[in-house]
Amino acid sequence: MKKLCICISLLLTVACDKNEVGDISLGVFTTQDIKLNTLVDPLVTGVTCHVASIEADLSLSDPSDSSIACRQTGEITSAMIAAIDKSKSGEVVFKKSKSIFFKSMKIRRVFDEQSQTLMYVSYSTKETSGSFKHSLSTVPLWGTKAYRAPLNPSV
Repeated sequence: MKKLCICISLLLTVACDKNEVGDISLGVFTTQDIKLNTLVDPLVTGVTCHVASIEADLSLSDPSDSSIACRQTGEITSAMIAAIDKSKSGEVVFKKSKSIFFKSMKIRRVFDEQSQTLMYVSYSTKETSGSFKHSLSTVPLWGTKAYRAPLNPSV
């Protein structure tokens, strides 16, 4: 009985995502929906990402497909850019469980210093049909207070 209560609590937690801004049914004969979530970058608060992913209400594992679109929705400052991880692998800014079998969807921010662009990659941590599903969106710093002309403009 205790395990059943825990499972129901987990399902309700997933179903009641506070970042969800849309829910599109895929039809009468399926339990899968396209969930639309919004995410404000916790360090670069002038960037908002919208993520679309499929979730199955009665499944132990959601499909790995997702898409992401990120845009500048507010001010981006030099202090914000100074605070982010600038390594080649960047840093995870969002993580959501997609299965009880250790599959998750992550969004990672990577800074391309040469082009002065923030890259946001949405990806699945578990291989599906021979590949890891992923999607990319970019936010250029051009025109913001954070933009710094590259030292070596040749690309």
